[in-house]
Amino acid sequence: MSEVTRRRQAFWAGLALPGVAWQAVFFLLPFYVIVCVAFGTVDPIFQTPRPAWNPLTWDPQAFEFVFEGLFSSGGSLQRVFIRTFVYVAIAVALSLAIAYPVAYFVARHGGRWKGILLVGLVAPFFISYLMRMLAWINLLQDDGWVNDVLLWAGILDAPRNWLDGRASSVILGLVYGYVPFMILTLYAFLDRIDRSLLEAARDLGASPSRAFRLVTLPLSTPAVLAGCAIIALPMFGDYYTPDLLSGSPNTSLIGNQITQYILGGPQQNVGAALVVVLMMMLSILLAYYVIATARAERRLQR
Repeated sequence: MSEVTRRRQAFWAGLALPGVAWQAVFFLLPFYVIVCVAFGTVDPIFQTPRPAWNPLTWDPQAFEFVFEGLFSSGGSLQRVFIRTFVYVAIAVALSLAIAYPVAYFVARHGGRWKGILLVGLVAPFFISYLMRMLAWINLLQDDGWVNDVLLWAGILDAPRNWLDGRASSVILGLVYGYVPFMILTLYAFLDRIDRSLLEAARDLGASPSRAFRLVTLPLSTPAVLAGCAIIALPMFGDYYTPDLLSGSPNTSLIGNQITQYILGGPQQNVGAALVVVLMMMLSILLAYYVIATARAERRLQR
C-alpha cells in the first residue's frame, strides 16, 4: 500500500471519527442504560426503576416475563407482536404501491414542474407528525369529510365511526404518516438512473412496459429495499397513531405496549426489556436489508 493511499485512508477515517463518537455517546450509552434498566429491578416504594449497572448483578426476570408472553401458548404479548407485524407489512406494501408511481412520475415526467412537485413532497415534513394525525381525527369523525364524501358517492348509507378501534384507520394512518419518506427515497434513486439504458432497451425493441420491467425495476431494487426499511423501522415503535386514530386495545401495537409498561405501572423494567427484544428483531430485518442490498448491487455490477 502506497503512502498516498495510507494518507487518504487516514484522512477519511479522521472525517468519520466525529460521527463514530456521536453514535457512541448518543446511541451506545443510552442503549446500555436501557439494557441496565431491563436487567434491573423496580423500587417497591417509589415505583422507579433501579438499573443494574454491573453486568454481574443483572436479573433476567423481566426478559423471562417477555419471552414467556411471546412464546408460551396463549402468551399475553403474542397477539400484540403478530398484530404489529401484520399492520406494518400491510402499511409498507400500501406505501410502496403509492410511492413508486409518484416518485417515478416526478423523476421521469416532472419536467419543468419537478421543483414544484418536490416542494409538495417535502411540505408534509414542515408539519409535525402529531399535528397531521390530529387533522385526520377531524376528517374521520362522524361529521367529517370522509363520511361526507362516502355518503355523497353512495358507498355508505349512514355515517360510520372510523375512530372506534378499526384496523383500517390505524393502517391508513401509518401509510399517510410515513409514505413521504418512501417517495423521497425512491425519487432520489430513480432520478439518477441513466436514461441511455432505457434508450438502449427501446432501440433493441423493448416496449415501454418491458423496458420498465427489465431495466428500471431491477435498477431500483436497492431504493425499494431502502424505502421499506426507512419507514418500517419507525412504524414498529409507533404508538401515537393507534392512540389517536383508535384508542382501542384491539389495535394496540408494540409501541403502545412499551408505553403502557413504562408509564402506566411498576413494570418499567419489563418495558425496557420489550425495547431490547424489539431492537433485536429489527436488527434481524436490518441485516436482511443490508445483505439483500449488497446482493442487488453485485448483480447490477455484473
